[in-house]
Amino acid sequence: MNSSLLAIEILVALLGLGVLLADLWVAPAARRGLAYVAATGLLLILTLHGGALAPDDHTAFGGMFLVDALSNFFKGLFLIAAIVVLLIAAGYADRFDGFGEYVALTLFALTGMLLAASANDFILMFVSLELITVTFYVLVSFQRRRQASLEAGVKYLVFGALAAAFMVYGIALIFGAANTTNFYEIAARQDSLGQSPVFLIGLLLTLVGLGFKISAVPFQLWTPDVYQGAPAPTAALLATGSKAAGFVLVVRLAHSVVPEVAARWTALILAFAMATMLYGSLCALAQRSVKRLMGYSSIANAGYILLGVAAAGITGSSAVLYFLAAYVFTTLAAFAVIAQVTAPDDQDDVSVFAGLGRRSPVLATVMTLALVSLAGVPPLAGFFAKFYLFKAAALEVGTSRLFLVAILVACFSVVLSLYYYFNIVRTMYWSAQDAVDRPVRVPMASAIGIAVCVAGMVGIGCFPGGVINMAREAVAGLGSPPPAMHTPAPHTAGTR
Repeated sequence: MNSSLLAIEILVALLGLGVLLADLWVAPAARRGLAYVAATGLLLILTLHGGALAPDDHTAFGGMFLVDALSNFFKGLFLIAAIVVLLIAAGYADRFDGFGEYVALTLFALTGMLLAASANDFILMFVSLELITVTFYVLVSFQRRRQASLEAGVKYLVFGALAAAFMVYGIALIFGAANTTNFYEIAARQDSLGQSPVFLIGLLLTLVGLGFKISAVPFQLWTPDVYQGAPAPTAALLATGSKAAGFVLVVRLAHSVVPEVAARWTALILAFAMATMLYGSLCALAQRSVKRLMGYSSIANAGYILLGVAAAGITGSSAVLYFLAAYVFTTLAAFAVIAQVTAPDDQDDVSVFAGLGRRSPVLATVMTLALVSLAGVPPLAGFFAKFYLFKAAALEVGTSRLFLVAILVACFSVVLSLYYYFNIVRTMYWSAQDAVDRPVRVPMASAIGIAVCVAGMVGIGCFPGGVINMAREAVAGLGSPPPAMHTPAPHTAGTR
């Protein structure tokens, strides 16, 4: 058995089942503790992930499952994101019916993300994405007594089912053309498969499904509605973990499985990137709902990341990974503050942030740092993330002038983002509205989660070298020959 390669995924799934069983015996008043137990368990798994349980460059189950530097990079990111989300969710325990189920479903969604990072086959890719999506159907609509949450769940279900249909049909066409769904086998035959219309149509339909996960135009329609209606912890996990799970597959497909096809489709990817950046930034300008604004911001950021995907190579791919690392910490910090500020009145109009600088200077400072980072102002993580992406695109201007146009569009989008991000900052400190003179209560667990996010956001920004090196190592092996199959050690018969 080579199941040892799935140790991380198995441990997270067992932790989820354990939480689900414990929920049957734990008193309702004590169910908040399940989030602490789950977060502690994930912290231990994250520690193990950095050690003996994170072998490099091995495949399992006939090559369907791959453990390499890229998968290890994203697994660490997913585990950190889930820990922070559970800490934020602990403050929501009184607002959920069945909080133990919420914690367990979060862990199952995390399992899907971990499997997606290691997917080396279209079948496993589809199964892992569906595991993520199905759990989010429930997580989004978990506040069953709140109409907005139910509406968001239905919209996510409809669009998710449509995206899944496109993807499974695309995979069927790919199998019909290639007679295999394994990434390495397809990569070895990409010269001939790249000439097959059936294969190319199948690949395009598969990318439709991934476009839904990363909220790229024209598959982004669900994003603002779902972000606004979903509970804040769920929206945080959607904006970070789920989006990163989509991008790890995009990067692997573009730079390892079909790099020659991706090179021919550079203009198409750049067109999607520009449309996504402009749509997200222009629509965010008029938003009063902060969660909805974060949804459009998420769309714009997907456009920036696609710019790095189009740039290809180690520089472009490592810039994508660095951007995602910075984006996860920054966005989680923003949602952690949103969760605390919007919880008392259960409404997320920007006016609820009025006077936050006086009511809670610490939360206002964290929100300001997060928004400044998202806007790309130095020296925070968001600035270097955009800088590395734009630099990767600039290096490709010699190959196609379309990269220059995309960079100009990206700069225009950044300028637009300054308006809608700093509008919230202005409201917090200099609003003319009558502010609610009420202090904001921050549970200890949420405070720890916020501290982790701020440390990551400032640390990655002020000391980018470490994460950049990790990102370069993670993508250096993309496109390399298949690693050795992981086989158990030969059994040596003992002597009597």
